[in-house]
Amino acid sequence: MILPERPGVGEDSAQQQEADSDGQGCDSLTQCGRLQSHQARLHQQISKELKMRAGAENLYRATSNNRVKETVALELSYVNSNLQLLKEELAGLGSCISMDQPEGDGVMVPMIPLGLKETKELDWATPLKELISGHFGEDGVSYEAELQELDGLRQAMRTPSRDEAGLELLAAYYSQLCFLDARFFSPARGPGLLFHWYDSLTGVPAQQRALAFEKGSVLFNIGALHTQIGAQQDCSCTKGTSRAAEAFQSAAGAFRLLRENFSHAPSPDMSATSLSMLEQLMAAQAQECIFKGLSLPAFATPDKCPAQFLLAQEAAQVAAAYRLVHQAMAQPAVRDYVPASWTTLAHVKAEHFRALAHYHAAVALCSGSPAERELSKHEPVFQPPHPCEPKDPEECRKLAKAHLKRAILGQEEALRLHTLCRVPRKVDLLQAVVTQALQHSLAKYSELEREDDFFEPVEAPDIQPKTQQAPEARMPNLSQTKVTDIFHRLGPLSVFSTKNRWQLVGPVHMTQGDSGFGFTLRGDSPVLIAAVVPGGQAEAAGLQEGDYIVSVNGQPCKWWKHVEVVAQLRNMSEAGVSLQVVSLLPSPEPRSTGDHRPALLRSQRESGFETPAPTHARPWPLGWRHKGKQGKTRGRPQALASRNCGTCP
Repeated sequence: MILPERPGVGEDSAQQQEADSDGQGCDSLTQCGRLQSHQARLHQQISKELKMRAGAENLYRATSNNRVKETVALELSYVNSNLQLLKEELAGLGSCISMDQPEGDGVMVPMIPLGLKETKELDWATPLKELISGHFGEDGVSYEAELQELDGLRQAMRTPSRDEAGLELLAAYYSQLCFLDARFFSPARGPGLLFHWYDSLTGVPAQQRALAFEKGSVLFNIGALHTQIGAQQDCSCTKGTSRAAEAFQSAAGAFRLLRENFSHAPSPDMSATSLSMLEQLMAAQAQECIFKGLSLPAFATPDKCPAQFLLAQEAAQVAAAYRLVHQAMAQPAVRDYVPASWTTLAHVKAEHFRALAHYHAAVALCSGSPAERELSKHEPVFQPPHPCEPKDPEECRKLAKAHLKRAILGQEEALRLHTLCRVPRKVDLLQAVVTQALQHSLAKYSELEREDDFFEPVEAPDIQPKTQQAPEARMPNLSQTKVTDIFHRLGPLSVFSTKNRWQLVGPVHMTQGDSGFGFTLRGDSPVLIAAVVPGGQAEAAGLQEGDYIVSVNGQPCKWWKHVEVVAQLRNMSEAGVSLQVVSLLPSPEPRSTGDHRPALLRSQRESGFETPAPTHARPWPLGWRHKGKQGKTRGRPQALASRNCGTCP
């Protein structure tokens, strides 16, 4: 039976829906307004911290009193720490990841992301224009577009996004620095720029004129950005743990590459001891992500004995890795500038994961059948091996209680250590994680507790550390980023750099004689006059062996191949051809007899790269410094790209 509708019921329903819709819209606007207000407050706080840093930096540079410098350095470290926290919180507001404390069993142990090194603005234009005009003999103003592109690239790399695009941006700038190093920087002449960077750990400013400092700082930021990408992954799923582990392994590789190529760095964060500590920290965090990935399926089937024994050993492996990190942070050369929260977190994690190892061992002993517990005989789980393997359920229960007791004591110790350090965040995930693990251990212990337990307590052995997947430091493959030399128009690096001196000759007008032009060409980009026939047209025009052809009939040909130049000469008219060449001059410096590299770095691959291709050149992996290959013809470098030869008709 259909009941008649009461008057006004439909209208009331529609009005209610409209009111609900308006309420949701108001709630959305209110939430958006609160978010904008929070962002504005963060920007104000960041601006305030930057002003404080600028004042402290001026005092740090002006004073010569060591005690005052130490005080200012301490203040700079506090400011730097606050800046990193504020910027991380600001970035978190713009992401889809919630910054609130998770509820339930999904709480994850927080990671340690490394803050990026910050730098001041740099004026590339003025010194490079002077070099282009004075050394290369070209109009520096005509390279305004290239200079703007370089400046824009450096500005962008100061604030990279926390994703693959940010990594590609840093790698692209690093590759351009390699091109700049090969072209504009030499012991005889350089732009004279002063590179200014702030220490990532202490905030203390450091500056140096060596381009290697700029390159090393960018490489450091590549590793630091990997840590931020790893720390923001969602480790509640297997895909997230895998990505986080890969990111931390890539960070470890970047810091290892930096450590192996730098010495006597001007800032503490790039010292050998600091980089070694950071490498160990990233390896430990990668190992922790591996444990998280393995623990996800085990939580779905928690009663499988072999899986719990495996998790116990994996947790013990993570605990051992963090113990090494804590020891590295406690070194006298490191502990003075490593944040205290880092040292505490490493110590707490070492205790927490050691307690987790005992917890999983207890679960395995309680849930497994005698056949499943045979695993510990063939694959030793305990250290040292347990003298008497428990067989009956009662013995397993006693040993499980002993492991749970050690787990409870370890988690209580982790909480005690945690309270000793001032927590810089309102939301402290670490305390929530350890408290949750302690509650699980206490609940499991209560299940095994009996009123008639009057037996002598059993001593639980340690857990043997073991992992199914050991993390490896993955060196950054910077050659994967294809870039084009911004100053490609200046010519091939084998010739046109501040390492060489040359004289522009011409235009020289030549006509073809009975024996042709009277010279032999060789090589590509640029083409080299390999030999001059005595009495020929080339000798009469003043061309010499070892000259490089840079223009044919007014067309620049620095990047032309051998066949292109020969074809152009063969197709000349009866009027002849106009050539412009450069003659390399002998270097005024005596040939080096020793290693005069800057003390800042030591390079594994200083030489061995060829002249980069004109487009989409692949930069050399490090290329901290280039030693050009030189021929013996009048002290001039020979063309490297090709060995094909031909005599022009």
